[in-house]
Amino acid sequence: MAGDPAHAQVLVQDNLDLKTASPVLFVGVVLIAIGIWTAAFYVLVSGGSLLVILGIYMLHKIVEHGFGLSSGSPYGKYGGVRSVISAASEIPLFVSIAVIAVYTRSLDLSAIMQYQQVHGPLLIIAFPAACAMFLVILSKMPFGPFSIVEAKELVSGYKTEHFGIWRAGLEICNGLKTYVLLAVFLGVFIGQLSLPWLLLGMILMIVLLAFACALTPMMSPFDSVTLQMLVTGLMIIYAAAVLLVVHP
Repeated sequence: MAGDPAHAQVLVQDNLDLKTASPVLFVGVVLIAIGIWTAAFYVLVSGGSLLVILGIYMLHKIVEHGFGLSSGSPYGKYGGVRSVISAASEIPLFVSIAVIAVYTRSLDLSAIMQYQQVHGPLLIIAFPAACAMFLVILSKMPFGPFSIVEAKELVSGYKTEHFGIWRAGLEICNGLKTYVLLAVFLGVFIGQLSLPWLLLGMILMIVLLAFACALTPMMSPFDSVTLQMLVTGLMIIYAAAVLLVVHP
């Protein structure tokens, strides 16, 4: 009814959401997201620097924030804020890369793979670093224990208001991101693989990640950050120990 206070409040909120929306950013972030992960894919296949892929990964956090803020939706805004909170999951990635650099003395993907041809897979040599990077990838999976940006109370988080062709664009971005992260993990911790073995390894990782997402409850934002920071602390101790042993 027109005189219903609740109905009036909904109309006011809808009007405020429209005023805080940005159509240019709403469309632009989708194109940017596809562009940066296409660039990451190029770096991957060309055997470029792991630091470049790391930089693109961190840039994606800014893009996620743009997804949420651009729509004007409160659900999107909360999802964007939580994407910033979940940046704690990226800190173990920095430490893992530091451990890799200590062993291989390089951050080029091609050099890391050549190192493993001589010394064996880093999955065995630096197993804790592999576990930390696996947790980082798990944090980017939908409905996983660390997927706080897609919690049920946020509907779809920063993707709530993206629909149709724009939601399809987001899924293209997510597909590229998942492929790059899985391929980087296998290349960094297993070594050079032929295409059939690479695809098989990615399928096995997807199955493992799917079971992890299905069998573990989604954590609250604070619990998620607490656990991730605990992993970070353990990784820092491990990285210091590796540095003392490998380069005393």
